[in-house]
Amino acid sequence: MTEGLTALVVQGTSALMPHLMLAPIALPLLTAALMLLMREERQRLKLTLNVLSTTLGLLVSLALLLWSNQPGATSSMGVYLAANWQAPFGIVLALDRLSAMMLVLTSVVALASIVFAGARWHRAGVHYHPLFQFQLMGLAGAFLTADLFNLFVFFEIMLAASYGLLLHGSGRQRVQAGLHYIAINLAASSLFLVGVSMLYGITGTLNMADLAQVIPLVAPADRGLLHAAAAILATAFLIKAAVWPLNFWLVPAYSAATAPVGALFALMTKVGVYTILRLWTLLFSSEAGASALFGSLWLIGGGMVTMAFGAVGMLGSQRLTHLAGFAAILSSGTLLAAAGFGQNLLTAGLLYYLPSSTLAVSALFLTADLIDRWRNDGASYAPFERSDNAPFLNAELVPTEGLNLDEDEEVLIGRVIPAAAALLGLAFIVCTLVITGLPPLSGFVGKFAMLSALLNPLGLTASAGTQPGAPGWTLFVLMIATGLLALIALTRVGIRHFWSTHVRVAPQLRVLEGLPIAVLLALCVALTVMAGPLMQFTQATADALHSPGTYIRAVMQAQPIPGPTTPGNAHLPKEAP
Repeated sequence: MTEGLTALVVQGTSALMPHLMLAPIALPLLTAALMLLMREERQRLKLTLNVLSTTLGLLVSLALLLWSNQPGATSSMGVYLAANWQAPFGIVLALDRLSAMMLVLTSVVALASIVFAGARWHRAGVHYHPLFQFQLMGLAGAFLTADLFNLFVFFEIMLAASYGLLLHGSGRQRVQAGLHYIAINLAASSLFLVGVSMLYGITGTLNMADLAQVIPLVAPADRGLLHAAAAILATAFLIKAAVWPLNFWLVPAYSAATAPVGALFALMTKVGVYTILRLWTLLFSSEAGASALFGSLWLIGGGMVTMAFGAVGMLGSQRLTHLAGFAAILSSGTLLAAAGFGQNLLTAGLLYYLPSSTLAVSALFLTADLIDRWRNDGASYAPFERSDNAPFLNAELVPTEGLNLDEDEEVLIGRVIPAAAALLGLAFIVCTLVITGLPPLSGFVGKFAMLSALLNPLGLTASAGTQPGAPGWTLFVLMIATGLLALIALTRVGIRHFWSTHVRVAPQLRVLEGLPIAVLLALCVALTVMAGPLMQFTQATADALHSPGTYIRAVMQAQPIPGPTTPGNAHLPKEAP
């Protein structure tokens, strides 16, 4: 039954290819344009359109994912010449397993975010729904584009939309964090333009596939300038990926944003990771001649320092939203460090770890909002926002009168746990297990796959006598140590919020608030159950990334559609030369 349905979907998708590749970009664009024509008072209609458009985008992304992973095919590449000009000219969109996976992940997180926002947050400001759709447009475009110029365009769309979403709900904290956010991202955009300009001056092209062909042929005298341009361009992407010390903006911005926006922003760091992984494996693969694996040690070192920074930040945080922000940094650092090794098995492990960590961090942002409101007896602001005089002596840390943790305290024995409180507690536990990499959920499977690849870079039966080396052993220890620190931080916060609490009313949850969290965590469980097929998928994706010949040939050999012949001019004699 499942195989038949999959075959039917693949057949239908093949009939619509390559034009269907444009849908993840065009659909949110058209939806946002339609919303801008509506009055702001029609929030319910805008919410309905937003949910329907995001759901349709998810279905399209799933169809593209199934098509890219056709049974029996080593690699299914989709290329769409939007301007009907052959590469390297014009706008080119490219679809493979990696971009399809990121599209599905984006749609899932976005759908959970907008459903959660439908309970209360979407009414906290104006133009929330159009900005949300523009954000999805920028994300989809960044995953599908095959040239650096349009990558910059989609990055700027993401920046403009995310700035508006960050300010949603207003308030001094959001405005302050928004100014820092826009300043650092404008600086990143400037570095992006400088790096792209230098690359174009050296190579004469901005098409990614064409760049991969030209880079091995660059003259030795220009190779130093090429590497400088690549480093400047990588700095812009590393800012997006929240690498240390360029991540000082992330935690204040993400914690100040509303909960559904913070959950959506968990994808933003993954855009930086995706871009670095895509460009690095494409431009500086083992086939890049003298530039092969350029910057690998910088990726490994920067990723490991970012991991340590994220874990220590989690250990020093008291607010749940700060914990979620540092968890996003920890996840990003782990992905960057693993990507820098350039090993197929390790890349497969990180590709499995990427969606599970993203889902868990997004769920943690949503759960944190509910917990903060619960602790504040249902008010719209969290305990830390009551006073700015003593931020470390907030309501979470002030002893409550009458609180007794004595073993003879009868009120703590046999107390019935309300369903809403049980849901929040279970959600927090699942997020903790996935983020820290504890068994039996997907976070453990992903980290175990990466640790196994570090010790056996050639496979379990072919790595006899090989050693991981100093970088490998360092990453091995860091992955275990950071997981332990994250576990300590989350356990401490969980005890404070769910165990050693004073008497208060049971939390009031709406279906629109609890359902998205349950779905995100259920997907983490599903990733664990389907670990075998998913690891096969990520292994095939990693093999294709580290052998970019298929990507290059698919893009460069794509032919434009011939234009129609004008009947009136068909029989006219040709002019003499």
